[in-house]
Amino acid sequence: MTPAPARTIPVRNPRTGVEDFEIAVATADQVEEKAARLRANQRAWLERGLEGRTAVMQRWFEQFARVAKEFGEIEAVDTGGTHTSYVQGFITLEAIRGWIEDAADAIAAATITGPSKTMPTVDVQTQLVPYPLVGVISPWNAPTMLAMIDSIPALFAGSAVLWKPSEVTPRFVSAFFETVQAVPELAAVFDYVLGDGETGQAIVAQSDMVCFTGSVPTGRKIAVACAERLIPCFLELGGKDPVIVTETADIDRATTSVLHGGVYATGMVCFSIERVYVHESIHDEFVRELVRKAELVHLNDDNPKAGHVGPFTFAPQADIVAAHIEDARTKGASVLTGGVVENRGGGLYMRPTVLTGVHHGMDIMREETFGPCLPVMPYRDIDEAIALANDTTFGLTASVIAGTEDEALEIGRRIDAGTIFIQDTFLMPGKGRTIGTNAFGFSGLGGNRTGKDGILRFFRRKALLVQHGEPADIMNERFEER
Repeated sequence: MTPAPARTIPVRNPRTGVEDFEIAVATADQVEEKAARLRANQRAWLERGLEGRTAVMQRWFEQFARVAKEFGEIEAVDTGGTHTSYVQGFITLEAIRGWIEDAADAIAAATITGPSKTMPTVDVQTQLVPYPLVGVISPWNAPTMLAMIDSIPALFAGSAVLWKPSEVTPRFVSAFFETVQAVPELAAVFDYVLGDGETGQAIVAQSDMVCFTGSVPTGRKIAVACAERLIPCFLELGGKDPVIVTETADIDRATTSVLHGGVYATGMVCFSIERVYVHESIHDEFVRELVRKAELVHLNDDNPKAGHVGPFTFAPQADIVAAHIEDARTKGASVLTGGVVENRGGGLYMRPTVLTGVHHGMDIMREETFGPCLPVMPYRDIDEAIALANDTTFGLTASVIAGTEDEALEIGRRIDAGTIFIQDTFLMPGKGRTIGTNAFGFSGLGGNRTGKDGILRFFRRKALLVQHGEPADIMNERFEER
């Protein structure tokens, strides 16, 4: 019997608007087959020990280093040429190198050997047992980086990894895995499948734990599916990140920082600034300067490396942003600059957009916009500013810009978000492996994704208790009155 032809999905080029690529969707059977192969090979990968796995990862580092610059160009085709894409090869190298340096210390810090505090004749030993197969489902806005933040530490931990990139940005994956296939020991435990939501469901069905980055609706579905299977999931689901600018803030510094935080990568970053709260005494001056700077920003339709703002990677995202702006307009907001989706050579662009007259009854202040929009709202005092910042279902990051660091820190400690940027925005790369955090609200679920202890997500901790004394004798078990 002739097998049915593979289902295919066309892929749109963000800069031209042309569907110039397609992928064959992996079936559930194909996902199961790859998962079984990876799971079978994981035992040998684990038995190499951390030192042996690190040696393999060092060889991969050397393979990837040969193509790191070229790889950035390839990913940029998928995303439309965001600045982050061009350095993805080097970000990946840094992630591999970083875990080569940090994995042993992180694992050692979580390992306990010594006497029990409650039973003097018993010694306790820790065994860290990795989940055999980790499923990684990554988004379209920073496709390599947001997959490697999970995949690389999982591999160091001793897990096998099956990765499904977004069907919106799949071109780069074959080039990426050429470097993996050059290291056979790694290729035995690291593979990918292409497809859409159905393929993602198959990944969840075959994995022992799941790491997902993407939207809240999809994250909910994954959480439910993992709960039904009683397996852990780690979810990063975006944000509606605020910035508070106090009356003592330097307006030049604040506007520069807020503009960068809101429109870098066309605002298609989970920790982009999406709500701006400015003290009423400086509101008008702040807005004038923000608009002035926003109008100096150039689109990169002529040269993706020369401009500041690129096209929407995912065409439907332009419709979402436009709908948020229209909702705000109909409810009384004013658009002072930008706000129009421009078709330039087939790519969909939007200039930095500044809105005033906004309130929390508008979608643009409640829902994730994921575009280059900066709605600015005045506040009377710090208590009101903090209440506004915390009036959200999200809680990924927030920023505070004030006259002094101490003033900003005091405010930041009262904001409900996993990471607070002080005297700037968009400082997430500074976390790296330095510090782990948790998200608040709908922005995520699970343990630390950053920091050295981020690798511990991929282990179950097992205790071995050794009795050096005599075992308890049931014949001597008596209850005595006290």
